[in-house]
Amino acid sequence: MAIATINPTTGRVEKTFTAHTPDEIEERIAAAAAAAVTLRATSYAERAQWMLASADLLEAEADHIAAIMTVEMGKSLAAARAEALKCVKNMRFYAEHAEQFLASEPLSEPSVVGASRAYAKYEPLGVVLAVMPWNYPLWQVIRFAAPALMAANVGLLKHASNVPQSALYLDTLFTRGGFPRGSFGALLVGSAEVDAVIRDPRVKAVTLTGSEPAGRSVASIAGASIKKAVLELGGSDPFIVMPSADVDAAARVAVTSRTGNNGQSCIAAKRFIVHEDVYDEFASRFVEAMAALTVGDPMLDGTDVGPVATESGRADLAELVDDALALGATALVGGALPDGDGWFYPPTVIADITPEMRLHQEETFGPVASLYRVASAEEAIALANGTDFGLSSNVWTTDADEKQLFISSIDAGAVFINGMTVSYPELPFGGIKVSGYGRELAAAGIREFCNLKTVWEA
Repeated sequence: MAIATINPTTGRVEKTFTAHTPDEIEERIAAAAAAAVTLRATSYAERAQWMLASADLLEAEADHIAAIMTVEMGKSLAAARAEALKCVKNMRFYAEHAEQFLASEPLSEPSVVGASRAYAKYEPLGVVLAVMPWNYPLWQVIRFAAPALMAANVGLLKHASNVPQSALYLDTLFTRGGFPRGSFGALLVGSAEVDAVIRDPRVKAVTLTGSEPAGRSVASIAGASIKKAVLELGGSDPFIVMPSADVDAAARVAVTSRTGNNGQSCIAAKRFIVHEDVYDEFASRFVEAMAALTVGDPMLDGTDVGPVATESGRADLAELVDDALALGATALVGGALPDGDGWFYPPTVIADITPEMRLHQEETFGPVASLYRVASAEEAIALANGTDFGLSSNVWTTDADEKQLFISSIDAGAVFINGMTVSYPELPFGGIKVSGYGRELAAAGIREFCNLKTVWEA
């Protein structure tokens, strides 16, 4: 895939970039390895100062980078600016909390192991390669970079090839904030070059946010090199609505969850599983609200849903919907490719889905919702768990016993009760099954790329 900005609103190439040469890749890896030595010797206070300065830069430049993100992947200007400011919050969060999260853990009674003193301490691993996707060009990167740098790790970024301007912005952000040269840098390379970078002995670990096939590839390379990996892969999150729920609120949140970021979010609700007692009411409200959304140029105020980011992504989405319709599913709204320029796909709700349809098992990365009717909580749980994915989940109920049943029974990295799944700096984030392994954010995230070293003193 060429390294280029292709505007999904028009389908036109805005700017192309030359990939880094082997010599340039070597230079950047060498700079990262040198920075790892330097950064390891710095204090939390120094790194916090640099992180806060980097956050201030990003906050001041939020409008600038928001416009770049909108051109590169099609999210609305408002959503892009919100993404930049969320990154600022995350950077300040780790500047404040990193030292606490990585404090040594003393054994309260060292004598039981024959020591006068025994404790565990967190130490950085060194250079970590981050392979990142296009759907949140800043947030996916910063939620790795902020904790990594505060732990005195160094980051090398291999960003998606369709967001090179976002990658180049991140390439200089932390150095401009004061971090030593090489502490965080971008590699403008294609997927074919990732193998060699992971295997390089100076690279100690890898994190990937992306598709299941990409995750399998990166995991296999890291495994062959005995290197730590964290994978945040796809999701097909269930959104369960039970009879006691506030149906109006659930329907409103359902629309936001399914169409936010133009429907291109791994943690978006995708399968709407509704109890038969409130199915008709929910379906009516949900479909009406989806139909009322304005699809158009994400640069314009009033646009609710912009284009799908890539031409191939829109084609994949259309194939899933067409397959379901051909096998007997019903489009309650949307379901057909529009005419005109750009890679737009209308907000769509598909009902009457059966197991032989691809839509039943595969992730829909765009504004397409699957709607199911169930007769019990047990049936809802079976349907929710009936995929290979396990990222997050949403449950709408006011019944205390049902809450506990769903919390304990849903196979996912998170359960959100009466609210939309959101990634917060304060909460661990990640999945199970083919949605990946490891965690980002909170204390768990910063510890992923640390060596927990045991110290025993006589």
